[in-house]
Amino acid sequence: MKHSTLIKTLPFVLSSAFVLSACEKPTVVNNVPPAPSTTVTVPGPAGPAGATGAPGSDGYTGATGNTGATGATGTQGNTGNTGNTGAKGAPGEGTTVVVVPPEPAK
Repeated sequence: MKHSTLIKTLPFVLSSAFVLSACEKPTVVNNVPPAPSTTVTVPGPAGPAGATGAPGSDGYTGATGNTGATGATGTQGNTGNTGNTGAKGAPGEGTTVVVVPPEPAK
């Protein structure tokens, strides 16, 4: 690329020098160095996939939640049924029955 630009400009410089030599003015030739070329890198094909990474560490445990509110007291139950009246006892036959109250609980 560098040489092709130089070859293209050489005939122009020579012809300019020939045309200008016909004039009575002195020929001035400026030597301009060619611009430096820059290298452009082109990426190649993709390489193989890398190894699988290690698993991450466990996360933190969250904060404990608040205790719920106490529930309401239930309603009072229904009154139970009244029992039947017992049968009339037999009359005593000359025997006296003594009822002793039980001892109080300690």
